[in-house]
Amino acid sequence: MTRPLIINPSILSADFGHFAEETQAIDAGGADWLHLDVMDGMFVPNISFGPGVIEAVRKVSKSPIDTHLMIEAPDRYLETYAKAGSKRISVHVETCPHLNRTLQAIRGLGLKAGIAINPSTSEEAIRYSLDAADQVLVMTVNPGFGGQAFLPLTLEKIRRIRALIGDRPIDIGVDGGVTVETAELAAKAGANVFVAGSSAFKGGPAHYAANIAALKAAVERGAAERG
Repeated sequence: MTRPLIINPSILSADFGHFAEETQAIDAGGADWLHLDVMDGMFVPNISFGPGVIEAVRKVSKSPIDTHLMIEAPDRYLETYAKAGSKRISVHVETCPHLNRTLQAIRGLGLKAGIAINPSTSEEAIRYSLDAADQVLVMTVNPGFGGQAFLPLTLEKIRRIRALIGDRPIDIGVDGGVTVETAELAAKAGANVFVAGSSAFKGGPAHYAANIAALKAAVERGAAERG
């Protein structure tokens, strides 16, 4: 099943000193969704922000908010992030011993549910949870910090996940090291959602529209090669 191609800029790469302006500018530049990485310093070696930032983004943005919980015990916070304004929430298979139940809880809040999976985790870990998922988010770097290089080994994982999904209406996202070059490769492998950090925000607000246009052109090329 063909899925829409989505450019999903990561707010983590914005200038937090001009947060509202940055959010509005990336919106105006053509963002399809906005990606918010929530990190707790435990599951990943970094701390980012909490529900207050999601609320702030919701106030100034019309784009759907895609919240990525890189945290331990995410079940405790699902309702909080739903109330903050998330439209979809992704949780890590590595932190959810009862993944199906967690995904069903997200859907029960009226949101889309995503499974995030680290580079070293086999796609077999998600096989029996796909019927409860709306997205699989493939980490294409080891999570925790922005600006890392895309791991080429994840391209084969994307292809295998695409085969596992089959005809289910599930998005495949990639998160980490997404540039014009790697976005095209990931699209060719089967991804349709592209979490772009520095490649979307580089150069400041005057360049956001051109950055996003370049990413869109790249993923369209990759998807056309995939067929």
